[in-house]
Amino acid sequence: MALIRWTATSLSSLGIFPSSNPRLALPRRCFSRFPRRPLPPSGSRSESASSKVVLKEMEFPELEKWVQSYGFRSGQAMMLWKCLYGNNSWAHCYDELTGLKKEFRKMISENAILEALSVKEILRASDGTQKILFVLKDGQVIETVVIPCSRGRTTVCVSSQVGCAMNCQFCYTGRMGLRKHLSTAEIVEQAVFARRLFSSEFGSITNVVFMGMGEPLHNIDNVIKAAAIMVDEQGLHFSPRKVTISTSGLVPQLKRFLRESNCALAVSLNATTDEVRNWIMPINRKYNLSLLLETLRVELQSKPKYKILFEYVMLAGVNDSIEDAKRLVELVHGIPCKINLISFNPHNGSHFKPTPEEKMIEFRNILAEAGCVVFLRLSRGDDQMAACGQLGEPGDIRLPLLRVPEQFSNDRMISKEDQ
Repeated sequence: MALIRWTATSLSSLGIFPSSNPRLALPRRCFSRFPRRPLPPSGSRSESASSKVVLKEMEFPELEKWVQSYGFRSGQAMMLWKCLYGNNSWAHCYDELTGLKKEFRKMISENAILEALSVKEILRASDGTQKILFVLKDGQVIETVVIPCSRGRTTVCVSSQVGCAMNCQFCYTGRMGLRKHLSTAEIVEQAVFARRLFSSEFGSITNVVFMGMGEPLHNIDNVIKAAAIMVDEQGLHFSPRKVTISTSGLVPQLKRFLRESNCALAVSLNATTDEVRNWIMPINRKYNLSLLLETLRVELQSKPKYKILFEYVMLAGVNDSIEDAKRLVELVHGIPCKINLISFNPHNGSHFKPTPEEKMIEFRNILAEAGCVVFLRLSRGDDQMAACGQLGEPGDIRLPLLRVPEQFSNDRMISKEDQ
């Protein structure tokens, strides 16, 4: 299948995406909000614009109080909430606030901002995966991925930061460093756009994973709030079990998340020894494997029927040995969990190679025979840099690659040029 590139101009001419449902096509009156050049820094916006509230920053109780503060009823707040998130409306501009009284709409237009993101480009990979490039108000770009599945499940992978501070050595986003935490509205609107743009083609967007750009728990306040908006029964109404927040292992924030949210948690493990994890995931130097896993055991005692998803990116010659598989069984013992074995997706500057599929299957079989629930997750969207670990654009200034441990320095998987 040929690769398809959607630009802001072509999106406008097509009504954002071919659809039999007019609600999924942004009307032309909304397209003035899609920039053809980088937006000016946020500090240069008009004073009146900066004084407006961003509606998607608020959970419903906050929105209700805000509406009532202008003399309108609670029921009108719910109607506005459903215009933003429910009834397949997904309003992006004031003219789409259908069903609201004229005076109410006028108040909203004078005091609130509906949109937090603008679509810059949509890239379609050969397997049907879609990568959306969004422009923020300050001109920075984030990436969101929509992944269709033949079994009727469609997942949107959202970003929580511009860049990432964790510097995981196998991740392209990590080379960017941290440039900005995304606001609640900037996170939520990625899921809103996914439904608006692709529901007619793929059916309902059923799952959300916080596995795009950034370490979600490094931006925990906005992530917990965004997840709460996503699972609100009167709004986007995702099942909490189908909204998954991923972390590299920030232990204090992990504890808080498990105590405050009912959404699912994925822990990016990726190694079975501290020596290897210290190298490929520097956060391990602060919160090592023993502390991370013991924290999970303790916290899950108060969450019956809750299961952790462990993610394990397989790197040829680094973490994919038979011994690694056996150690992994021991590490997760006593933790209710599932394990995803993820194929490494190469990118510019990476010095790792993916584990061959037959070796991934062998690794999986060892885990399964020991009683673990384990799945293979192969690449999706890698021909458009939309696969796991491929998002973002580091530019000229990048975080440094760390020194390769001696035991891997002469390995066939690590080239001399990459050390």
